[in-house]
Amino acid sequence: MIGNASSRPSWFIQIIFTAITFLSCGGRAYGGITSTFIRSEWPSVDIPFDNEAFAVPKGDNAPQQVHITQGDYDGKAVIVSWVTPDAPGLSIVHFGTSPERYPLSAEGTMTNYSFHNYKSGYIHHCLLEGLEYDTKYYYKIGEGDSSREFWFQTPPKIGPDAPYKFGIIGDLGQTYNSLSTLEHYMHSGAQAVLFVGDLSYADRYQYDDVGSRWDTWGRFVEKSAAYQPWIWSVGNHEIEYMPYMGEVIPFKSYLHRYATPYLASKSISPLWYAIRRASAHIIVLSSYSPFVKYTPQWMWLREEFKGVDREKTPWLIVLMHIPIYNSNDAHFMEGESMRSVFESWFVQNKVDVIFAGHVHAYERSYRISNIHYNVSTGDPYPVPDESAPVYITVGDGGNQEGLAGRFRDPQPEYSAFREASYGHSTLEIKNRTHALYHWNRNDDGKKVGADSFVLHNQFWATNGRRRKLKKKHYLMSLVGQTVAY
Repeated sequence: MIGNASSRPSWFIQIIFTAITFLSCGGRAYGGITSTFIRSEWPSVDIPFDNEAFAVPKGDNAPQQVHITQGDYDGKAVIVSWVTPDAPGLSIVHFGTSPERYPLSAEGTMTNYSFHNYKSGYIHHCLLEGLEYDTKYYYKIGEGDSSREFWFQTPPKIGPDAPYKFGIIGDLGQTYNSLSTLEHYMHSGAQAVLFVGDLSYADRYQYDDVGSRWDTWGRFVEKSAAYQPWIWSVGNHEIEYMPYMGEVIPFKSYLHRYATPYLASKSISPLWYAIRRASAHIIVLSSYSPFVKYTPQWMWLREEFKGVDREKTPWLIVLMHIPIYNSNDAHFMEGESMRSVFESWFVQNKVDVIFAGHVHAYERSYRISNIHYNVSTGDPYPVPDESAPVYITVGDGGNQEGLAGRFRDPQPEYSAFREASYGHSTLEIKNRTHALYHWNRNDDGKKVGADSFVLHNQFWATNGRRRKLKKKHYLMSLVGQTVAY
């Protein structure tokens, strides 16, 4: 434990953080850790339908499954989504900056769908635009005694030193382990969730239960997702290709239920898009949509990278479902095709960190790349690369498929830390140069910090103007922290 930083001289703080970064993420000193921690976990079974975690809100046709996401490119809009189970009701959100006073309103759209014999409720999506930065808004949906009230906080204005704390969750599901992850995350102090795919795991059911398990999951995450934006990306469990049930349209349930601001970043698909939030530029990719050369996703990403302005949003983060680097037996090498297409772009554009899920365990890499490999010549193995991202797999949310407990032996040199436990991560951006990263293991009801490091920004760490920053500015947002490693 490092004591309160405010009582330490600045040179001491500099030395400590430099040492921590070298040991945990330096890229030059290899020697990865495979954790020997063995967790006594709850059974990987879904919570029963009648559990209070899935409680239906009181009132006739009361809105349920409420969730929000960013609604534009720069964080001045929010998409509010909800379901009315019995009748369409009104697709209207009343909102304002004071509780129980709603001088503003916006009207949205309503849709529904069928899946085999299941009929969904009435799904509403409403865009709230023209919001002020760094402001708490209160909003109300529903009618009469069945109306419900929530709130959210908009991010700070786009800027290179705008601080912000993201949570990272993947492969959540709706088991008791999922509940542990969600409850631990809600005490993290994070302001928005970067979700790396595999939401409800409803596709593990058949017939009407597929749709019903989407409903329970929507009510399950509402206690967080109604109050802060979850930035969505899709995984394989959202595909739901089930020809034996007559269902062959991929992502049908997901696309009806979970809106994304894809048009704001000139994407043609809700499955891949980008947003800017505080000091971060976040790119969401779809591992299960075509991405090879000249496909729509490939062409969109090429243009999106051209528009990244590291002077305004120095932190460049990519979300995807399948990890590019993974040393677990589960899903080993599945990310190789996307790596061969996009890795050179990630290195060229100095992406800071890439978060993925899919593998039900935790793993973090060093800064490495394999961009010189080809089938005829070149380096056959990943090598240290200071321009490369850190790759982090956070597919440990808690779903019913259980943990992926078999790591490959020996641990590859590119792997810095790995452990098969449930948990979530946080990335706390302090300023344009530094962010604090934590992976928190869910330890039978206790939140346990298991892997932490200081992430140096890729753009400002190599930019000549960084040297002109005063040491006071370089460290000022770290002073006063109490940090455990």
